[in-house]
Amino acid sequence: MNVVYTREALQAELQKYRAQQQSIGFVPTMGALHDGHLALVDATRRQASCTVVSIFVNPVQFNDPQDYALYPRTIEADLQLLDAHQADLVFIPEVQEIYPQGTAHLETYALGTLETVLEGAYRPGHFQGVARVMRRLLELVQPDVLVMGEKDYQQCLIIQRLLQLMGLSPRFYMHPTVRETDGLAMSSRNRRLSDTDRRKATLIYESLMYISSQWRNMPFERLQAVVSEQLQAAGFVIDYVVIARSADLQILHAPEDTQMRALIAATLSGVRLIDNMVINP
Repeated sequence: MNVVYTREALQAELQKYRAQQQSIGFVPTMGALHDGHLALVDATRRQASCTVVSIFVNPVQFNDPQDYALYPRTIEADLQLLDAHQADLVFIPEVQEIYPQGTAHLETYALGTLETVLEGAYRPGHFQGVARVMRRLLELVQPDVLVMGEKDYQQCLIIQRLLQLMGLSPRFYMHPTVRETDGLAMSSRNRRLSDTDRRKATLIYESLMYISSQWRNMPFERLQAVVSEQLQAAGFVIDYVVIARSADLQILHAPEDTQMRALIAATLSGVRLIDNMVINP
């Protein structure tokens, strides 16, 4: 496994693979890796000859400077995990490698309504930040295969839109959410939960399961209110509990004959957690 820190070194390594006509798979991460990330690496290895992983905590996608400062950084442990899972190339840039002109006055993207609903509404500017870093990483790596996790479903839709804007067409694989044995979606933020809150956090998964089982039996507004009340009673601060159309995340108020998705964002003791679950009519 090779580890590089600069654009030039990354390009030099990628050129070796391209000279051998090897396909390149890419997994962008912010580090603090867990089994969910490693499942993406394993999936990429099955779909491409060379697996490239980036580790970069992107400052321009954080609305809260404290959240950026507290984001876990575990590079040595991450590299050990990636080596064990046979990643081929790891790119760990500093901020100036990604934003050589600084982070002020950056470009904006026509992301449409996707950046105004749900995560976009509660984290204004977040998806512009995601698009900015992903554009740069995609231009550098030029992958044949791009693998991301379904837990961040809205982000996946944003990246699909960005690919259209960039005129790129890698094979995009959205890997199913990887969960702990009790159902909690794996997330780097989970390690910030106390033992007590970690046990409470499974209520998000249980709430999604409840919505999935009950959406035919009661009005959406009532179902969402019941779930919100249960979460609030357990100590969560709710951003949203919704059922939306999977294709564009437009919030629904009644069932549609199309794939739908239940989505929840809630904060527990200062740790913000998100999860979602598909609903097939």
